[in-house]
Amino acid sequence: MSEHLRTFVAVEIDEPVRQRAVVLIERLRAAIDGISWVAPQNLHLTLKFLGDVAASRVAEVSQTVRQAVASLAPFEFECRGLGAFPRIERPNNVWIGCGEGAQALIALAQRLDDGLSQLGFARESRPLVPHLTLGRLRRGGKAPAGLIRLLRENAEFVAGRTCVRQVILFSSQLTPKGPIYTPLESAPLAGQRLP
Repeated sequence: MSEHLRTFVAVEIDEPVRQRAVVLIERLRAAIDGISWVAPQNLHLTLKFLGDVAASRVAEVSQTVRQAVASLAPFEFECRGLGAFPRIERPNNVWIGCGEGAQALIALAQRLDDGLSQLGFARESRPLVPHLTLGRLRRGGKAPAGLIRLLRENAEFVAGRTCVRQVILFSSQLTPKGPIYTPLESAPLAGQRLP
């Protein structure tokens, strides 16, 4: 039986953005119960979740990711706004959204989706909604007391700007203490910026 790795492609965030997100998480954690918060080192923006991939295919996936992004130029995006999926009243996921640069992230995710679909990975059924997951709730439950108010009060939260210079193929090992993410490959955005 071959080994499988749970994998995804993501963008890491710059340290100042991470620090502001952690401050927000701590504020929310102090006020709200019932949310499993993301560990600071695990904050990232997922572009494509691949699921279980045979270890023997990781090199092929890595090559496809590199080819998909090599001609793209580095770009910035802004992390701003606090929200929840699927909706504030019945959240499963609390997140910081993206402002300026969101369209570039969507285009990047589409290029990855196009390339990886050639390897047999399912295409996404809808466009990426760029976000940094801060915490997860049990599915189908009502929002914990005070969460809706805090989401609305922080709707204009600004964590700052991040420069996308590379995308990373990660493996994710689920443990009782939370997931452990291990970078398998980094793929630089090596194209030239337009003047």
